[in-house]
Amino acid sequence: MLLDALIFQPDSSVPDPPPGVKQRWIVTQDGVRLHAWHAAGPAAQPTLIWSHGNGGNIAGRADVLLALAARGLNVLAYDYRGYGRSAGRPSEAGVYRDAEAVYDSECRRGVPAARIICFGESLGGAVSVHLASTRPCAGVAVVSTFTRLRDVAHHHVGPLAVLAGNQFDALARIRDLAVPILIAHGDRDDIVPFELGQRLFAAANRPKRFFRVAGANHNDVFAGPGLIEAIAEFAHAVIAGAVSL
Repeated sequence: MLLDALIFQPDSSVPDPPPGVKQRWIVTQDGVRLHAWHAAGPAAQPTLIWSHGNGGNIAGRADVLLALAARGLNVLAYDYRGYGRSAGRPSEAGVYRDAEAVYDSECRRGVPAARIICFGESLGGAVSVHLASTRPCAGVAVVSTFTRLRDVAHHHVGPLAVLAGNQFDALARIRDLAVPILIAHGDRDDIVPFELGQRLFAAANRPKRFFRVAGANHNDVFAGPGLIEAIAEFAHAVIAGAVSL
């Protein structure tokens, strides 16, 4: 599908994982074999299931994965079908199935839903919101995420955005979530406008928190002041039942 070719920009080059990170292989319900990296934090309780953006692969944020693990989080980052070493070809329905398969694999390993945070960046935030709408979880944390794909497209191509239809509609799904939500966004994001993050936050139910990443654009957002700490603090508070947002 032409639209899928425009949305998904995979990179198939994935190096061996850095020290302290283990590889995993996960098979989806429709038989697609996915590649994942898992980092375990010291005495960690929360587990982040990390859905990345529309470009690259899990290796692109290896430093962030390690930084989150160092702050006491378990992090399972996976590549969608067609990305990195994962088989298959990406589509909206396919990446939703991928997220569900990764979640289910953690549950089979004995991780309870009450310790799982659905965590996503950019397009992966929409995937995470969808995951939280189909699987129980402790909370949702999204970074640089939009309301709907066509809202992003409108920012870039104007009226042609109608071609995006209702794809990746996080706005509709977030209204039905009843778990703590963290939404973070760089205030200089020129790919997914800051306003879209604010609109997504406005639609979310409480308890919720908005974290403005001062001076951050889209691709450098994790280098912004306080973001990694805010994600870790949110995850630990949610798991401890001490959310005050």
